[in-house]
Amino acid sequence: MKMSSDGLKEALEKLKDSGVRMTPQRHAILAYLFKSKSHPTADEIYRALEKDFPNMSVATVYNNLKVFLEVGLIEELLFGDDSSRFEVKHEEHYHVVCRKCGHIEDFISPCLSDMESLAEKEKGFIIDGHRVEFYGICSKCQQEAKLD
Repeated sequence: MKMSSDGLKEALEKLKDSGVRMTPQRHAILAYLFKSKSHPTADEIYRALEKDFPNMSVATVYNNLKVFLEVGLIEELLFGDDSSRFEVKHEEHYHVVCRKCGHIEDFISPCLSDMESLAEKEKGFIIDGHRVEFYGICSKCQQEAKLD
């Protein structure tokens, strides 16, 4: 799915085709996910939208995220910080995670997809996915460490 306004339109159509009724809050949550580059938690989404939707609760955000997951529009990511993070499903990619500040960035590498094919061949599995994360210290935290 494209990460653009066209991608958002496609996602809205997919929800409609799945029989999901569109509410202003649901639209706002989905639009926020499409424009976000930060892999937000449900609480972060809530805080970002609460001024525009003062009657919306954190539970509303969680419930809508569950709907988006069930329809296959988003992915839930767990990085060991006990917080589920969310992103719109798009091309196969991986994540680079800062151990110090928790910053997450997407990373694309075609050679890791080759490893999936190799695992299928060598082990006789039908591989339907994989997950890879890289951990380290981001450039911002490296700069801050030099200043200390």
